[in-house]
Amino acid sequence: MSPTRETAQGGRRRLVIVESPAKAKTIKGYLGPGYVVEASVGHIRDLPNGAAEVPAEFKGQPWARLGVNVDSEFQPIYVVNADKKAQVKKLKDLLKESDELLLATDEDREGEAIAWHLQEVLKPKVPVRRMVFHEITKDAIQEAVRNPRELNQPLVDAQETRRILDRLYGYEVSPVLWKKVMPRLSAGRVQSVATRLVVQRERERIAFRSAEYWDLSGTFSTGRTGWGSLRSSEAESGGASDPGTFAAKLTTVDGRRVAQGRDFDATTGQLKDGATVLHLDESAARTLAAALADASFAVRSVESKPYRRSPYAPFRTTTLQQEASRKLGFGAKATMQVAQKLYENGFITYMRTDSTTLSETAITAARAQVTQLYGAEYLPDKPRVYTGKVKNAQEAHEAIRPSGDRFRTPAETGLTGDQYRLYELIWMRTVASQMKDAVGQSVTVKVGGRASDGRDAEFSASGKIITFHGFMKAYVEGADDPNAELDDRERRLPQVSEGDALTAEEITADGHATKPPARYTEASLVKELEEREIGRPSTYASIIGTILDRGYVFKKGTALVPSFLSFAVVGLLEKHFGRLVDYDFTAKMEDDLDRIARGEARAVPWLRRFYFGSEHGAEGSAADAGNGDGDHLGGLKELVEDLGAIDAREVSSFPVGTGGIMLRVGRYGPYVEKPSEVEGEPGQRADVPDDLPPDELTVELAEEFLAKPSGDFELGTDPETGRQIVAKDGRYGPYVTEILPEGTPKTGKNAVKPRTASLFKSMSLDTVTLEDALRLMSLPRVVGVDPESGTEITAQNGRYGPYLKKGTDSRSLETEDQLFTIALDEALAIYAQPKARGRAAAKPPLKELGTDPVSERPVVVKDGRFGPYVTDGETNATLRTGDSVEEITPERGYELLAEKRAKAPVKKKAAAKKAPAKKAAAKKTAAKKTTTAAVKKTAAAKKASSASATKSVD
Repeated sequence: MSPTRETAQGGRRRLVIVESPAKAKTIKGYLGPGYVVEASVGHIRDLPNGAAEVPAEFKGQPWARLGVNVDSEFQPIYVVNADKKAQVKKLKDLLKESDELLLATDEDREGEAIAWHLQEVLKPKVPVRRMVFHEITKDAIQEAVRNPRELNQPLVDAQETRRILDRLYGYEVSPVLWKKVMPRLSAGRVQSVATRLVVQRERERIAFRSAEYWDLSGTFSTGRTGWGSLRSSEAESGGASDPGTFAAKLTTVDGRRVAQGRDFDATTGQLKDGATVLHLDESAARTLAAALADASFAVRSVESKPYRRSPYAPFRTTTLQQEASRKLGFGAKATMQVAQKLYENGFITYMRTDSTTLSETAITAARAQVTQLYGAEYLPDKPRVYTGKVKNAQEAHEAIRPSGDRFRTPAETGLTGDQYRLYELIWMRTVASQMKDAVGQSVTVKVGGRASDGRDAEFSASGKIITFHGFMKAYVEGADDPNAELDDRERRLPQVSEGDALTAEEITADGHATKPPARYTEASLVKELEEREIGRPSTYASIIGTILDRGYVFKKGTALVPSFLSFAVVGLLEKHFGRLVDYDFTAKMEDDLDRIARGEARAVPWLRRFYFGSEHGAEGSAADAGNGDGDHLGGLKELVEDLGAIDAREVSSFPVGTGGIMLRVGRYGPYVEKPSEVEGEPGQRADVPDDLPPDELTVELAEEFLAKPSGDFELGTDPETGRQIVAKDGRYGPYVTEILPEGTPKTGKNAVKPRTASLFKSMSLDTVTLEDALRLMSLPRVVGVDPESGTEITAQNGRYGPYLKKGTDSRSLETEDQLFTIALDEALAIYAQPKARGRAAAKPPLKELGTDPVSERPVVVKDGRFGPYVTDGETNATLRTGDSVEEITPERGYELLAEKRAKAPVKKKAAAKKAPAKKAAAKKTAAKKTTTAAVKKTAAAKKASSASATKSVD
């Protein structure tokens, strides 16, 4: 029986469409008979991805490659994704048997757009309603069924305008990078700006000059021991340890403040202009320490202030990504993948949200758990309300919280692994948000003494006592700086009063050096993008994933390090497309898009101004349009056509120091180049490792690269042929080859190829000899002839190692040396053994990473034929450039697997039989006509609805 034959009371059959199969399965359990729940599996159609997907009727149009008709109201061309055609057919078949269609995709711009595309493609003849919810619980789903709404067209238009904008940006700017830097690069509205932030931080590190400064640390004793109280209020609460000693730092000498790291210029290493501080070097610090050794000290002041800390707001998308990075070590993409599963399985509310608001139901549930788990004394009299939102927030959801009207504790969920850890984080944050403030006292004590040379020295110490931990009993936020002190950290000082005598137990001189600005981590980059109002929080995970995949950025531990390639890309964009990567400009575009969404601006005129410039054919050059001070939108089309001023070599060249050495980004990677001292002669070149952090490329290291042997190693002459034999370092490793005489044809029917052989693993360019080279090039070696079959047996070195070959039968050898030593009887003995079938015994894993959040299988790193790779037993993903077995993190492993799954090839359909070929062709033609008609019809309908260019789009 068809699932749609199940009917509810009244005989109605309803088709509910969601995005994912997991979500469909969960929701089906809450709806019961009368409902068929099916997944669209994400977007079912999009702009064409390449020329092959452009419908035939549009091919030949100058704008066809964009997939957007820039000459006619920026109408997009939509095509059903090849891998979704079967699913679309399934949905159409289910719809034929249904009385009503409920579009239950996510309640945000993306989800609304998916719902609209479904309606456009399925063309339902039954009533259509939009079913929305922010948590997948029985009550929420049933409430959503009872209260459907109409499609929110402004949200759809908002997503469409962003999609068109990003297509124009990416498809027009990326080809410039292909021509001027390297093929297959990409540019993007937010992606390029995010890359620029990472590059700019690295530039600051390169320009950084360290400064040395010294100060003194003192350990002071009150002469008391035992128990006491810091303040009377603490005594009433039971008392606390009164330490007999405490540490303090030197702050002033003769009233002059001692220099600290903040007083030095990061690019010169010198004191900032106008600084009047005292800069102590090692000698001065040690002299002062000695002069204070026998000094008398006393408390000069005690300043006490009340301390109060309020709980953190519940999670929204970006704060969840940041905290999961700090506390769990998850990347942004891994966090969202785990959160997606928690949402789809009904454990948390929707995880793409800008809101920190909690519903009354959630507040009640959180307050109930505060009382139950921590006691009534931790519950504030009134519920806490968090209303702060990200500027122009569009999502109409709550904060991210446990689902339901009663929160399940982590132990009650039955979750394991990463899902358990992330749920626990969300649960703790939500409960803590409804708890009382943490309170206590902060104290600053200043201690003074006079040195033997008459100088007055003052030390300072600060302390903090938390007398009531409040929400900190449940949760304390992490910090981006691993050395930062967390909120719940106490520093106890002894109870002292002004004038109390102190004894200096120890005075030590401490040396310090200023540090360069820290590189971005995923968490801090997300925070920076949000603070600058660049992009949308829900897209940050995919943006960071993109710049990692494109090789613009790689990871070193948790730090994001820009590659030399990204320096070339960002340099070109900054110089020739300045506005497109300007931080303020990108933020202004977000504001413009939000104004369009609210109906305060019109989409088509805005897109026209962005693409063509002011009113088509704006005055001024492309440079003015891109970098001038007028209309901030400029004109993208003119800008990307004016490429004559872009010097490809210049944008990919960067000086290393001042000695003439240049770092260049070539098509095969970065290299350093030093000009020859003799005019007319070529300079030196040397490759630079792709994974070298740019701030580590010093003049000394560049000279070291250049000093290494490179190019051809002349080994000698082959006595038989008289040809020169050389050793080289190629793209696929070191090898030896022969130099053919001049005039030898290299192409065509009579072409002659030089003998070439890879070096054994035990050999190196520095040690290989002429004898080694001639032996290598003598391969394959004839071992002998099989006396039974008369077939020749040879020893050969192949892609997967050394082996024997007899006709079509090959057998692996254990070592490369056997290629030269194995005798005929040994070879026959190997062939006498049954040929091993199946795979060899699996190698032990190189590293264990944990449980994959998607497949829920253990993930390990293994060594394969093509290098190390991660696997969960089902999916394998090779480690990328910049990944290493030693430093790869669990979340990076999960990301690689997720990307590999996403790129899995579409299963090919069985070949059609010959007989019905004409029928199939006719069907295909009819389908094509239908699709074309649909595109025309959709475009016409949209054009009619946007008369006078008043379409409201976000």
